[in-house]
Amino acid sequence: MADGEKIETAGARFRAALQAEKPLQVVGAINAYVARMAEATGFRAIYLSGGGVAANSLGLPDLGISTMEDVLTDVRRITAATSIPLLVDIDTGWGSAFNIARTIRSMTAAGAAAVHIEDQVNAKRCGHRPGKELVPAEEMVDRVKAAVDARSQPDFVIMARTDAIASEGLARAIERAQAYVAAGADMIFAEAVTELSMYTAFRKAVGVPLLANITEFGQTPLFTREELGGAGVDIILYCCAAYRAMNAAALKVYETIRAEGTQTNLLPLMQSREVLYKYLDYHAYEKKLDDLFSRSKR
Repeated sequence: MADGEKIETAGARFRAALQAEKPLQVVGAINAYVARMAEATGFRAIYLSGGGVAANSLGLPDLGISTMEDVLTDVRRITAATSIPLLVDIDTGWGSAFNIARTIRSMTAAGAAAVHIEDQVNAKRCGHRPGKELVPAEEMVDRVKAAVDARSQPDFVIMARTDAIASEGLARAIERAQAYVAAGADMIFAEAVTELSMYTAFRKAVGVPLLANITEFGQTPLFTREELGGAGVDIILYCCAAYRAMNAAALKVYETIRAEGTQTNLLPLMQSREVLYKYLDYHAYEKKLDDLFSRSKR
């Protein structure tokens, strides 16, 4: 490496994506293959959902049951298969300040670009479910400080999520977010927002990039990109759309095969072998294999 040459980090690529696209659309990618498709489709950043890991990798509900290592397994696979930056849901950080610090170091080493940490209690719930319990704001501030202090790359993004709107109201949620920014959070994730005007109030108050989670079947309406951009949102997250569609399709396939004894009527729903090969760059791999064999026979 030449003197003065900068090594671009994953965090730097996330921040560059945020500058290049306003608002930045970030899609959930539950495994390495769909991450490749998201990249090929033109998305500049992708996301790994904690609830998605729990459901799809472990077959468990999103109730704080999964561990850091469960999430890291999927992070490593995704970052190895794609070049676009990955935002990772780390729930509450999996423990005390020391655990949170270890989480940040581990996510950085695994190639993540950014994480978001939330202010629920450790036995957390999905952000769009009733009965969420929050830790005191002071405890969440300590979580943010622990994450920021553990950061080894200055561009690595620490995003703070607040679930306070549902139980404490907008004003208190904004106060919490301001405290998290003061503690060092680079960006804010406001969960379970119900009105566009709430985003505007958040963005004006916090002064840092704001993420809107536009998830299906939840508390937040499916606002459009144009509506959210006009409300001051910087990042639009579509956390679960792809895997929900994938799972619905898989269930239909299983039910149809069980009922009809054949998959013939399902072929129009399926991704063909050739399309699969396209996104895997399969033919390039196969050509290399053919070249190796031809050389070995000389």
